[in-house]
Amino acid sequence: MKPIAIFRFAAAEGPGYLAEFLDAHAIPWKLIAIDAGDTVPVFADVFAGLVFMGGPMSVNDDLPWIAPVLSLIREAVADDTPVLGHCLGGQLISKALGGAVTRNPVKEIGWGAVTVVDHAAGRAAFGELCGFDAFHWHGETFSLPPHAVLLLSSAHCAHQAYAVGKHLALQCHVEMTDAMVAEWCEIGADEIAANLASPAVQQAADMQQQAAAKLPQLHRVAEQLYTRWIAGLKPR
Repeated sequence: MKPIAIFRFAAAEGPGYLAEFLDAHAIPWKLIAIDAGDTVPVFADVFAGLVFMGGPMSVNDDLPWIAPVLSLIREAVADDTPVLGHCLGGQLISKALGGAVTRNPVKEIGWGAVTVVDHAAGRAAFGELCGFDAFHWHGETFSLPPHAVLLLSSAHCAHQAYAVGKHLALQCHVEMTDAMVAEWCEIGADEIAANLASPAVQQAADMQQQAAAKLPQLHRVAEQLYTRWIAGLKPR
């Protein structure tokens, strides 16, 4: 099988649990570290699928790699190469496919409940699960691009996940590990402190204390989503 390309935009926002999942399923993957100076590939068809991770920047920023990434996403979708986005990655997919990325009504940082939309696509993605506690760290939100089907919503962000055929975009983070939660809390201490007035921002100590109880279910959800997504990978 061709490898999956995983795009990293910030050193602390790597593939996390997704890497564990892919390794467990013997699926090859290649990290493309944009934050470390790697260039955006020109062609999508050299990969079985494309995954885009999170980052502190906005898709609306004037950064040299954003236009090539958007072009690569459009090429992948046209070529039926599956794409998967986490947070910033989901926003990149939305913008590439004709959606918009704008400020969310409030910042979401920490653990928060998301609800599965009760329709055929939601049940296909999540089975009998009605909702779960996801991890959040964002101040912007995506609109649904044409042909997208909403999968997840939350009290503070209407669009938490959507699918366009085999392509999946997430606003929330399902890839978290205990180490990632701890590192993000350390790196983002100033951002947390500046936004504690938001009803959707937790104290760092609360996020880390709750991780042990919440991560096992989050990993089960991620396993289900990733299993469904890899079913659409392009063959050799």
